[in-house]
Amino acid sequence: MQSDAVENFLKNHDIKYVLAQFVDIHGVAKTKSVPAKNIFDVVEKGAGFAGFAVAGLAMEPHGPDFLARGDLSTLSIVPWQPGYARMVCDGFVSNAPHPYCSRVVLKRQIEKLDAEGWTLNTGLEPEFYLFKKGEKGELLPVDQTDTLVKPCYDYKGLSRSREFLERLTESLIEVGFDVYQIDHEDANGQFEINYTYGDALESADRFTFVRMAAGEIANDMDMICSFMPKPAPDATGNGMHFHLSITDESGKNLFNDDSDKHGMGLSKMAYHFTAGILAHANAICAFAAPTVNSYKRLVVGGNSSGATWAPAYVCYGDNNRSALVRVPYGRLEFRLPDSGCNPYLVHAALIAAGMDGIKRELDPGEPLNINLYDLSLDEIIEKNIEILPQSLGDALDKLEEDEIFIEAMGKDIVDEFIKVKRAEWNEYSRQVSSWEVERYAEFF
Repeated sequence: MQSDAVENFLKNHDIKYVLAQFVDIHGVAKTKSVPAKNIFDVVEKGAGFAGFAVAGLAMEPHGPDFLARGDLSTLSIVPWQPGYARMVCDGFVSNAPHPYCSRVVLKRQIEKLDAEGWTLNTGLEPEFYLFKKGEKGELLPVDQTDTLVKPCYDYKGLSRSREFLERLTESLIEVGFDVYQIDHEDANGQFEINYTYGDALESADRFTFVRMAAGEIANDMDMICSFMPKPAPDATGNGMHFHLSITDESGKNLFNDDSDKHGMGLSKMAYHFTAGILAHANAICAFAAPTVNSYKRLVVGGNSSGATWAPAYVCYGDNNRSALVRVPYGRLEFRLPDSGCNPYLVHAALIAAGMDGIKRELDPGEPLNINLYDLSLDEIIEKNIEILPQSLGDALDKLEEDEIFIEAMGKDIVDEFIKVKRAEWNEYSRQVSSWEVERYAEFF
């Protein structure tokens, strides 16, 4: 965007402040409010932050400033906050891109695709819950009539939360999202919003905006919009499926081949990419399911709606929603990530794994087109199907063992991620829950 276009944008939308926005290692949006007249200072020099105050930037109190330099191509209004615009930033320290900045990490991975003339396109499907707080601070569904045993796609559940959903949708449309579907998901008070895919960087930027919008619009309505992976033990978790394809410079989908012998419309490149994901799935799990709570979602079993959609097994299949990778036809759907992930790091990890699969021409084996949830443990072992890590600690162990991510994404960010998340896991492991007290206080 040229300077004249920027000036016109600010004037036409009556923008008084610009949010210089980046994310911490968890993917949580961080901002400074900058008077609109200083926007070019943010682009050229950057908005200054004390990096030690932000999670995962690996900075000390005596270190230099973390400077968030704006990407003008991301400049947009903030519809729920009149007079404000948002601009996504890259982190710089000592005048160099900061290797601990998630967006910088993803951009470096994208450069590897660019060198081949390829673009990774991704469509994300974020799920979330709408809650309000009860008298004791407990989380309750906003709509107290949303009580069906199988509420997925329920008209009444969708209709009675329509004010929030409409405000969110209209805010996203106003800044250029092509929203094409909104639905009530599989749990009471759970919803999903779908919008058209974009390139990997745009998808990560947009998902960050979705969480910003949803959280603040809900707050204005005295609600809580939760992207927590598993808010309730007896209901489905908040997944965020990634639809994946690679295009060339002409826009051709290189993952599509109608002559595919398996009838899934996949090219050799797509099979190699799939094999790379499967080969590194256990390590990717740490990025895609990055919280202690995430692993409450990845356990196979029923819930109050009688269905579960979270993967637990490392395999792929034709339109198989019980597999880690589903093939809708001519593209891939990676079903592991949850709505609490850092989208920049997940994209970067997927590029690293997929490119490794392409480089080494890995074979994913035969697709599994069966309901994996019905298999017994003996059958899983017999079919040689690998099980995903069942705790954050296990996933971090797998990430430490898999050197491809240190090589591809950088030792700095991987080590820092493991350090931050290992501390989270250790803190959780030392907690004593009410379940433990109730079970053991007078047990012996």
